[in-house]
Amino acid sequence: LPSDAENAHSSSVESCPSLRDVPSINPAHLMARIESYEGREKKGISDVRRTFCLFVTFDLLFITLLWIIELNVKGGIETTLEKEVLHYDYSSSYFDIFLLAVFRFKVLILAYAVCRLRHWWAIAFTTAVTSAFLLAKVIISQLFSQGAFGYVLPIISFILAWIETWFLDFKVLPQEAEEESRFLIAQDASERAALLHPGVLSDGQFYSPPESVAGSDEDSEEKQDSEKPVV
Repeated sequence: LPSDAENAHSSSVESCPSLRDVPSINPAHLMARIESYEGREKKGISDVRRTFCLFVTFDLLFITLLWIIELNVKGGIETTLEKEVLHYDYSSSYFDIFLLAVFRFKVLILAYAVCRLRHWWAIAFTTAVTSAFLLAKVIISQLFSQGAFGYVLPIISFILAWIETWFLDFKVLPQEAEEESRFLIAQDASERAALLHPGVLSDGQFYSPPESVAGSDEDSEEKQDSEKPVV
């Protein structure tokens, strides 16, 4: 009977999954990832969103630079500025392309830097307005008859607007969504680890001495009795 009970106990122990088979969870590593994500959130915006805002700023500065060069080429900044701003003409002025760059800058910075919007509707609105306005200006106006800037400013403005759309839709929003999902998974795993392992577990707590073979004590006693000298 004792041997049968020991065999049943050993078989039940072997059938139960051991703690070594359970994948190990490192709470310290998970907490480090959570703290790094929270640190990025405290900085204001993510790195990829900051890059997008820098590119939007570059868009405005680059269009402004090209417009100033165009003003100098046509015979001086003061004279041409008065002609294009005070006496604005849709068919020959580049001032509206500069205002279009200012419009994109204000809307995108307000939406994605100040309000931290996580949707594509703002960039879709600015790109649609830019594309429609530039197409209409190229078809109706007489920009192509004014030299190289009649080609450069509309084309550069059109390309920059669509690059901003691509960068936000394929880089900023997917990467931020992936980081947020990783943060939620790590937070959930850390909570489960805190429930499963409330304290720091050492290797000694999982150590179990090797099981003694049944009847080994009796055999050792019989051996000692047989080795005793007979009086």
